[in-house]
Amino acid sequence: MSDTEQPPTTPEQPPTSPEPPSASSEPAPGQVAEIAAGYAFEGPALELGAVLWDGVCHPDARVRIPLPVLNRHGLVAGATGTGKTKTLQLIAEQLSAQGVPVFLADIKGDVSGVSAPGQDGEKVRERAAQVGQEWTPTGFPCAFYGLGGVGPGIPVRATVTSFGPVLLSKVLQLNRTQEQSLGLIFHYADSKGLELVDLKDLRAVVAFLVSDVGKPELKGIGGLSTVTAGVILRALTAFEQQGAGGFFGEPEFDTSEFLRTAPDGRGTVSVLELPSVQQQPQLFSTFLMWLLADLFHDLPEVGDLEKPKLVFFFDEAHLLFKGASQAFLESITQTVRLIRSKGVGVFFVTQTPKDVPADVLAQLGNRVQHALRAFTPDDAKALKATVRTFPDSAYDLEEVLTSLGTGEAVVTVLSERGAPTPVAATRLRAPESLMGPVDAAVLEAAVRASPLYGRYAQAVDRESAYERLSADEAARAARAADEAARAEREKAEKQAAKEGARTGARAPREEPSLVEQVVGSGMFKSLARSIGTQLGREISRSVFGTARRRR
Repeated sequence: MSDTEQPPTTPEQPPTSPEPPSASSEPAPGQVAEIAAGYAFEGPALELGAVLWDGVCHPDARVRIPLPVLNRHGLVAGATGTGKTKTLQLIAEQLSAQGVPVFLADIKGDVSGVSAPGQDGEKVRERAAQVGQEWTPTGFPCAFYGLGGVGPGIPVRATVTSFGPVLLSKVLQLNRTQEQSLGLIFHYADSKGLELVDLKDLRAVVAFLVSDVGKPELKGIGGLSTVTAGVILRALTAFEQQGAGGFFGEPEFDTSEFLRTAPDGRGTVSVLELPSVQQQPQLFSTFLMWLLADLFHDLPEVGDLEKPKLVFFFDEAHLLFKGASQAFLESITQTVRLIRSKGVGVFFVTQTPKDVPADVLAQLGNRVQHALRAFTPDDAKALKATVRTFPDSAYDLEEVLTSLGTGEAVVTVLSERGAPTPVAATRLRAPESLMGPVDAAVLEAAVRASPLYGRYAQAVDRESAYERLSADEAARAARAADEAARAEREKAEKQAAKEGARTGARAPREEPSLVEQVVGSGMFKSLARSIGTQLGREISRSVFGTARRRR
């Protein structure tokens, strides 16, 4: 409900045909009491509102959700402007008051008000009186996060390795063949100890595997085609140009931070601020799925608890499923089915139930369906499909769902025994926190005051695949340069040797000197042999230029 909420609709004239009672039939206190009896739980429960019948609100007929069944998941659906966000706020407040942590994605930037007391006013008091609510303005403990440091909030980052090829393929909009190739790339990086921390790491590995050096690496397990690698690299480039590079990196966010409680025992409401990335819907919806999958991976099995460990609201869920591959859908289905036993409840928030695959929808035990429109044939078809997803009801649901006002919904949940409760048209209670955003300065102060800010605010770029591959490439380049220089030297030496040999062969003989001619003459040789006296020896020494020794 918002401050622009319209006053309750006035009852219309009763129908003339003996059809089952609907929202326009005469008041039927007996049927109202029967519906209310289906919500009279003994244990702790969340108060949603009061039963509507024939446009009249019955404050004594309360509509509630048992706290233990919130891990059986749920759906909050309805057309734009029907009050889905305020329903999330209402449920989050009561979960926090019961000591249950909550995760909310703030798509439009107006959920931050859950941290501040609500503003009293005529419309709030009127709504509270209609549903029998004792309204008290109350703020709840909150922590604010932002994807990769974009916009306000403690930065939430993930490494590319932990994000995984299936989720990354979804956000990059790759086809099945390209998704399989990306999985092969991840497998190679993991087997070689190449950590994929950010997108430049992944880009470096892809480029390496299609290089002359890297191609043989994958030959035994299928290889990576140059065309597919080109598609992946272009998708990564476009992704980074949209500003998504900052979402991947370190320090990686520990999703167990979402399980914290405040010192007073109330559950912390973790609000992921997303207004700055509204133009990237596939990114934030896929990132929400990573958060959920990471929780699933880390949390231990606990079975059914008296209250859940965490309730996770998955907003704009239709964006997650649109164009999803079969592998992706199977992963979501498995996560939703199994995370219940780990104490986590998941509520998908979207416009119509048909936005959610049947295998997932079948696991959503709690339903809050706001008004639907039937302005087009497609709208009418969606309306009929929605009606078929509800149990048999005393209401004419096609009529009720198109006549609900803002802050009103058709509800059915699981009882404490696990059986569906009667369908109840419900006027919802007013949230007790601020129905709108808090001041930007207040939000920034809350973020910086958080003990988590110092842990996650500053990005870290340590050695990973990019640095290792770059170092290897530099080493190969240096070795290649050394080998080229050595080869050049050897070539030059060989060439010099050849030149020397040719020069020696062509060199003219020098004419002997006068001394050499005398010494080499026959007469001198004969004289040297025949003279053995001291005089002969002195003449010989004098001719070779040696000094005569003194005796």
